[in-house]
Amino acid sequence: MTAIGLIDCNNFYVSCERAFDSSLIGVPVVVASNNDGCAIARSNEAKALGVRMGDPIHLIRDRLDRHGVVVRSSNYTLYGDMQRRILSAIDDFASEVEIYSIDESFLDLTPFGDRDLVAHANGMRTQVRRWTTIPTCVGIGPTKTLAKLANAAAKKNPIFDGVADLRDDAIRRFVLDRFPVGDVWGVGRATASKLAGLGIATAGQLRDMQMRQARGLGTVVLERLVAELRGVAASAVDVVEPQRKGMAVTRSFGSPVGDLETLMGAVAQFAMRAGEKLRSHGLVAGQLTVFFHTNQHKRDRPQHHGSRRLTLHPMTDDSLELLAAARRGVEAAWRDGFAYTKAGVMLDDLVAAEQRPRTLFEGDVERRARLMTALDEVNGRFGRFTAVPGTQGFRWGWTARAESRSPAWTTRLADVPVVAAG
Repeated sequence: MTAIGLIDCNNFYVSCERAFDSSLIGVPVVVASNNDGCAIARSNEAKALGVRMGDPIHLIRDRLDRHGVVVRSSNYTLYGDMQRRILSAIDDFASEVEIYSIDESFLDLTPFGDRDLVAHANGMRTQVRRWTTIPTCVGIGPTKTLAKLANAAAKKNPIFDGVADLRDDAIRRFVLDRFPVGDVWGVGRATASKLAGLGIATAGQLRDMQMRQARGLGTVVLERLVAELRGVAASAVDVVEPQRKGMAVTRSFGSPVGDLETLMGAVAQFAMRAGEKLRSHGLVAGQLTVFFHTNQHKRDRPQHHGSRRLTLHPMTDDSLELLAAARRGVEAAWRDGFAYTKAGVMLDDLVAAEQRPRTLFEGDVERRARLMTALDEVNGRFGRFTAVPGTQGFRWGWTARAESRSPAWTTRLADVPVVAAG
């Protein structure tokens, strides 16, 4: 039988912060988003105090202070490096690893099916804890959807003690009949509402839904979920991966920006990052939109929203071409006398790079492609923004607030913890 595992790190960002600061263990901790805006990770203690995902920090600051909640600015460099260490720890426990998100990975456990997979998963959890201190839960099932659901059960129901194996029909039935359909991976709010209208409230009831009815209600996505809940992998049903339609790189500034040069430096970074994302997905873009605006919540101050949409001809994934287009947009939309607090670059009309339409007067495409590859390799090896265009610069006054960011414990030599023996 196929065995797919999903290992999920518990309260990952908070657990990473606690790995190097033991004073945070046992106390309520919240990790804030870019610019210290919203809660994006909460310890169990913070959840018990009613702190919700996405709560604006400035609106709940009094409550956080009253209950002694520690707020940490997001430290994605640390979290990314801890993810790498976790992947190293689980490498021997799976034949293949598919990274789903920074704190979740699907595992092919099929070659280990002759073993007690619950014990196998617990051994993996122990190794991850020993190597990184990060606590995890593991779900096991014959499909990805069931593995995801098993992971949720392992995390929420103490009878599983951190590992749930839904390959057993009786255990699977027990879990599915008690699992809310709205919490099933891939069931959105609108679909859950439609299912509720049909009297379908649990994952078990969704599993028993007619396939044709599922397709009619929620297209092929819902049909896929029904099949996977029955133990049939999605690859065995008629599923076509929808092509990505657009992508964006946007940021709020730590302090308002009032001059064109500074704003252009920020937009340059966003355009360069957008090109990097395109290349990583094997796509090219045909449309670029650049925007910037003032703080829309402060109505007592002058307001302006600048935006320009530009056609990219030929379609491209070249960061320097994107930067040139973004500059034209910024210069056309710029207005003096305003304090801008957010900007971004959005890309639309995306197609696979090998399918892009060719034009008659293209330049040396291969040479520019090699340049972009070299740029990605340099920044991949030595750190993002090691090599940048002059427009972007290296000193940024517009960067987001991060007043409580922890040190780069694992990636900056000056921040490496020092232990002294007495």
